[in-house]
Amino acid sequence: MRTLLITGPGGGGRTTVAAATARRAAAAGTRTLLLGADHTDTLGAALGTGTGPVPAEAAGNLTVWRPDAADRFRQDLTAFQTRAANVLDLLGAARLDAEEVTPLPGAQELSFLRALRDAALSERYDLLVVDLPPLPQALPLLALPEELRRYLRRLLPPERQAARALRPVLGRLAGVPMPAQWLYETAARWDTELAAVEAVLTDRHTTVRLVAEPGPAGADAVRTARLGLALRGLRTESLVANRVLPDTWLAGLLAQQRKTLAEWQAEHDVHCVPHLGRDPHGADDLDALAVPGVNQAPAPVEWPVTDSLAADGVLVWHIPLPGAVREDLDLIRRGDELVVSAGPFRRIVPLPSALRRCTVAGAGLREGELRVRFAPDPGLWPAADR
Repeated sequence: MRTLLITGPGGGGRTTVAAATARRAAAAGTRTLLLGADHTDTLGAALGTGTGPVPAEAAGNLTVWRPDAADRFRQDLTAFQTRAANVLDLLGAARLDAEEVTPLPGAQELSFLRALRDAALSERYDLLVVDLPPLPQALPLLALPEELRRYLRRLLPPERQAARALRPVLGRLAGVPMPAQWLYETAARWDTELAAVEAVLTDRHTTVRLVAEPGPAGADAVRTARLGLALRGLRTESLVANRVLPDTWLAGLLAQQRKTLAEWQAEHDVHCVPHLGRDPHGADDLDALAVPGVNQAPAPVEWPVTDSLAADGVLVWHIPLPGAVREDLDLIRRGDELVVSAGPFRRIVPLPSALRRCTVAGAGLREGELRVRFAPDPGLWPAADR
């Protein structure tokens, strides 16, 4: 299945474009699922038909689903209490009834990511169109699975489960599963679920479509998004310039839009969607927008390591960061990981195996690419390989 993630700055029309994109794909005969993240029914307002927690057919080949995060959280907590029943009873904990549970901060995001995973793994559809939240919320959301998995590995590393062979014996003596065993089993289950979400986001058939209204605010948002997506290794399929004004509108607004469009066209695959003179509502308006079809997936984002040992005595790690500014970059080596900060974004990535036996020898930003140089550590690098 192809997965198309659609986001943009708030007020840029991303939901309308997501709905129009899904309708166009469905009209071409593609079995399409449109997944919405908003609490309110903005998708329903655009489509002219209500959406909700039960997937519903909105048109031929088009199904729409807006998951209920509160209900999903109640189900998860009920299941968690059932699995942990022995431990909770041992601690004398009073269980929560589903009716008294309200979602905690972060529950909405985790529930939506699980819904995205479930939708992407479904065999009923050929295309998944995801109406993500606005960019300030979408970028942290896309980073969440990888970061949570890292936290779990650091806090509860599987290889350090102490007295693994003794825990079943101790559990039988105590009459309950040992908390350490239960904790590691829970962490392993979470890691498996997060890995499945991460696999969807990093799949070669998953791409991002940016939607923004041309102008200074839209230009700043797209520039920031481009850097944040690149740092995560996510592929941008296209940029939709939404609400492009006709030639008969005010000259000042036209000039502002055209200046931004010219800048975008130099760096992106840009598709202009005209302003209808009103807020789109219903099937006819969505079809009139003439949004682009879903493009073929671009080449995967790669962070290759090149061998310059013979010429310069270093290995070079190439990290594409289009739009990055030298003054806003920072690198920190932490064991077998590299902390990369670019503008407001930061990512902690594991080093490729060959680089773990090296020390950082320098870095430079060139043509939108960060090049980190690594020199072999004589104490770790085999003499025959130097």
